[in-house]
Amino acid sequence: MFATLAAGYERRCVGETATDVTAQGASADGGVQSGTPTAAVRLRGLRKAYGALAAVDGVDLDIAQGEFFTMLGPSGSGKTTLLRMIAGFERPDAGSIELGGVEVSRTPPYGRNVNTVFQDYALFPHMNILENVEYGLRVRRIARPERRRRAEAALEMVRLSGLGERKPVQLSGGQRQRVALARAIVNEPEVLLLDEPLGALDLKLRQEMQLELKRIQREVGITFVFVTHDQEEALTMSDRLVVLNLGRIEQLGTPVEVYERPASEFVAGFIGVSNLLERDGRRFTIRPEKIRLLEPGEPVSAGSHSERGRVADVIYLGVMTRYVIELAAGGRLTAVSQNLETAAAEALEAKGREVTVAWREDQSFQIDPPGGGLAGGAERDARPSEAQTKGRKRP
Repeated sequence: MFATLAAGYERRCVGETATDVTAQGASADGGVQSGTPTAAVRLRGLRKAYGALAAVDGVDLDIAQGEFFTMLGPSGSGKTTLLRMIAGFERPDAGSIELGGVEVSRTPPYGRNVNTVFQDYALFPHMNILENVEYGLRVRRIARPERRRRAEAALEMVRLSGLGERKPVQLSGGQRQRVALARAIVNEPEVLLLDEPLGALDLKLRQEMQLELKRIQREVGITFVFVTHDQEEALTMSDRLVVLNLGRIEQLGTPVEVYERPASEFVAGFIGVSNLLERDGRRFTIRPEKIRLLEPGEPVSAGSHSERGRVADVIYLGVMTRYVIELAAGGRLTAVSQNLETAAAEALEAKGREVTVAWREDQSFQIDPPGGGLAGGAERDARPSEAQTKGRKRP
């Protein structure tokens, strides 16, 4: 299934898988180490401004071949502008863009071996599904039998075999998204750019498509550059991800590194839920799932930190319960607990109770103060240092 495309990318990547390339070729600062294959995408000093607003402000970034790479950030962070510059839809004011080692900053979109999947699918309503998928090959004047064979293989890859004669209006939102993906993949791009392609889908379908996208990316070996503001999407699918804010890089790393060891207050607050506390002049973060509510009389285990507090609110979420706790030493934190044996009524009765909370010291991490992160100072390099990428444990 889809052997032609998969074989082509296998040759291009010299037999390496996305995991191999990510582990061996990506350095801590986002660069590719010497002796490894040329980066699929390399950005150096990239800047783009709209009037006085710097949408992208000096970004340096390497994306390895065969990698599923996600650009994550809130609205206005610069992630879509970065993607559009890689695609050629926007021209940078400064800096360089390389695709496969070739400088393309001034190359028009049709001269770059990339394809883009948009959130709105952009399917031709007057064409059937097979004709939509074939369209790029038709523009390139590929012979009809060959383009039909490749289009049918692409539809099989996205599990839409047998639907080629239907029109886009006859498909569900998830199916139309798969058609858009097939139309992009069939052209065998070196890099596939995905601009929030799941944003219009409902939650359950979006979660299904996350797994589908990752499966397809692994099978064909194409470098995927995925843009989203959804943290779950980024954590679920990415080999590596970059967190952007105000046009600059806040943190770069694997999903585990970024989630478990946020480098700044912004990252800690943006990726999932995080508790930010200050004690003895030290600012540190601790994730809700790392916090335990101790039973009355339960001792604090060695290597753990504990504090007294009062349960200010309880939110029952079915599989888990979220507790908001006002700490006696100042500040508040959120803790979550799975409802393995706890009924809803029992969980809700905890509101107003005095409790002791505890967490292991090695699961809290000191972070930069406000304005001290990568996005806060104009004179700092946009690439995070190794210490910032990996995070720092609270002393």
